[in-house]
Amino acid sequence: MKKLENIDFLIFDLGNVIIDIDYSFSINELKKILPETKHSLTDKFFPSAFHKDYERGLISSSQFRKAVINLYQEDWTDLQVDHVWNSLLKDIPYERIALLKKLKSDFGTAILSNTNEIHIEKFEELLFDQTGEKSIYDLCDRIFLSHEMGLAKPDEAIYDAVLKEINIDPHRVLFFDDLIANLEGAKRVGLQTFHITHPRALIQFFENVY
Repeated sequence: MKKLENIDFLIFDLGNVIIDIDYSFSINELKKILPETKHSLTDKFFPSAFHKDYERGLISSSQFRKAVINLYQEDWTDLQVDHVWNSLLKDIPYERIALLKKLKSDFGTAILSNTNEIHIEKFEELLFDQTGEKSIYDLCDRIFLSHEMGLAKPDEAIYDAVLKEINIDPHRVLFFDDLIANLEGAKRVGLQTFHITHPRALIQFFENVY
């Protein structure tokens, strides 16, 4: 633990840090239920304003589903929308879960994720099915979810809110994320950061320092 002697608290993103995600898979699932003439509209799915609003908890799950259906003008059920939306959520390797549980005994730990109600419900299902763990709330000391906070990365406000809650000097906090923009936002408030660039990056980092 020598290289982490100045770190008291660890914060982890969810997507591609704890759970593997595949945006292209969701787009392919979307194309399966869309007429081919509308396939070009799939580019609007993830960058949409309603996606950002849902991530910040500004609209409900019902409003989000209606916005998706309105965008594509298709007569889809809630289950169809949820399937496409959740299909990007893939594997939760148990070695990552075991690492989180181990780290929790030596550090303060938290998850900080840009997410939403539908995804978190599905994450809980996948977590139990794949690892036997009952809930995201058992993985770390604190769970910070964008849709519950009304904030989202990479805005500095979300990191400030987390720091206020954990009450730790930001320079003694290490944040792991797969997106450079989110790491840059964290750096602006003084957090230490580490960029997750491949599926075993988190495991390898701790193999070298812990």
